[in-house]
Parts: sequence; structure tokens; C-alpha cells
Amino acid sequence: MADIAQGGAVAPKLDELMLAMDVVDTLRHQEGLVEKALSEDSRDATLKERLRTLYEGQGLRVSDRILDDGIRALKESRFTYDPAPPSFARTMALLWVGRATVAKVAAVVLVAVAVFGGVTYWRAASTERASEAARIEMSVTLPETIDTAEAALATEALTSDAKAEADRRIAAARAAIAGGDAGAARQAVAAVADLRATLAQTYELRIVSRPGERTGVFRVPDINTQARNYYLIVEAVTPSGDVLKMPVTSEEDGTVKTVDKWGVRVPKPTYDRVAADKSDDGIVEDNILGEKPRGSLHPVYEMDVLSGAITSW
Repeated sequence: MADIAQGGAVAPKLDELMLAMDVVDTLRHQEGLVEKALSEDSRDATLKERLRTLYEGQGLRVSDRILDDGIRALKESRFTYDPAPPSFARTMALLWVGRATVAKVAAVVLVAVAVFGGVTYWRAASTERASEAARIEMSVTLPETIDTAEAALATEALTSDAKAEADRRIAAARAAIAGGDAGAARQAVAAVADLRATLAQTYELRIVSRPGERTGVFRVPDINTQARNYYLIVEAVTPSGDVLKMPVTSEEDGTVKTVDKWGVRVPKPTYDRVAADKSDDGIVEDNILGEKPRGSLHPVYEMDVLSGAITSW
């Protein structure tokens, strides 16, 4: 069994100090060693004996001087760290010790602030750009578009009904622009563009007479079963031979469909004339029902027709 600070050799000061610290730590953490109910002298003696027994159980022999010094150090609060009270200097010192962590947190905060600022600026700039673009559209772009279209329509509309329709659509567009309604203004300008496209079209209304296809049909009205409505099936063919799709309103149900063939209502004599033309050889030689010239809204018919059309048969 080792003999510390006793038995001839003098233990080094550092060993004694470390042992005294260990005694204090043992006193502080071992439950049951300090018995406050005892008197001061009795408690010190009891502590010394219990400490001696504890160390001897670990194979160490500790001198009375070391034990007394440890008990005294406990009373004097030696070898005990008391944190400094809160202060500016303490706070700055803690920040300096943790400067790496503080720097990382600061960097994250700076990045977050930069991102937030960038997003806010981008949104504000986008809103400003959109507002400016809308202002330019309503004050410059659309009015200039209407001015250009009006000047063009003055020469493109060649019939009285075409001129009247051009005036109506131009007036509607200007009213929408003046009212500040961007959606209505765009629709009105688009309607003017559609009118110009319609006026520019040229095509023939050809009566269909291909094998396997109907050239004409008739309907019996529900309200007058003694009458018949006659229709010739036509298609719009451009000078280059293309067949156009046209919006057609059916008089039977009022729906508008975009179709490449439809039925034009005609008087019975016109219907019979075409039927006779086809009956001799299966081909309608006189197959032009009308022609839509440039600058007009509607075809000019070469045969007698009536108002009304159908889109299915």
C-alpha cells in the first residue's frame, strides 16, 4: 500500500496540491461525508476518518496533514470556480471565445438579410416595371395601334357595311382605352385586327359535288310540317385552292361552330336548279354560289339565297 507524504520521503508540492484538490472534490461530491448535524470539531474528525477509510479502500495512505488541508480548503472555498457576474466585459470575453460560432451566425444573418433585401428589391422593381409597362401600353402602344388600324381601314373597307363596322370597332377600342380598362381595350383592339383580316380575305363559295358527299339537303320545320327549308352545302375556297374554316351560326340551335363546310339556305328554285345540274352527270358545273371580294364583309351571291345556315345534316 502506498504511503503518501509520510514514511521518510517528502512528496512533491504538486502531488500534495493535487491530492488536496482531490480531497476537496471528494468532500463536495460524495454524499454522506458531510454531516451538518454534528458539531464543527466532531464533523472534522468524522470527515477525516471517513476520508482516510475511503482512500485506504483505494490503496492509498493519506497523511493527516493532507486531509486537514483538504478539509480546510473546502471551508475556504479554495479550488472552487465562481463565475464572474454578468458584465459588459464578461459578455465581450464570451463573444471573443466563441468568435468562430458568432462569425458563422453573423454570416448566416447577413446572407438572410441580403437575400430578403434582394427579393424585396426584385419584387418592388418588378411591380414598378409592370406598372410602367401597363402605363405605356394604355397611353402609347394601344392608341398608336388603333390610329394605324383606323388609317388602314379607311382604304381597306370598301363597302358601306364594312365602313360602318370599322367605325364601330374603332370607337369601341378608343372608349375602352379612355376608360382605362386594359382587358377591354386589348379585346377591342383584337376585334379591329380580326376585322382587317376578314376584309383582306377573298374566296369563292363553291357548292360541294364530290362523290359520296351531299350537295343539298332539306329540313321540315317543327312548327310547320307542311313546309321545307332547302340548303346547298358549300365551302370557302381561296384563289390558291385552300379551304377555309369559317365561323357559322346554325339557325337550328343558335350555336356558332367553326367549320369547313356548311349549308346555306336557298329558295326552292335555286335548290332545284342545282339538283338538275347535278342529275345529268353527277357533277355541278355551275358550282359557284357566291364570291367574297377583298374589302367586303360578306360574299356577293351569284344565285338567290335566303338568310340562315346549318352546320350539320
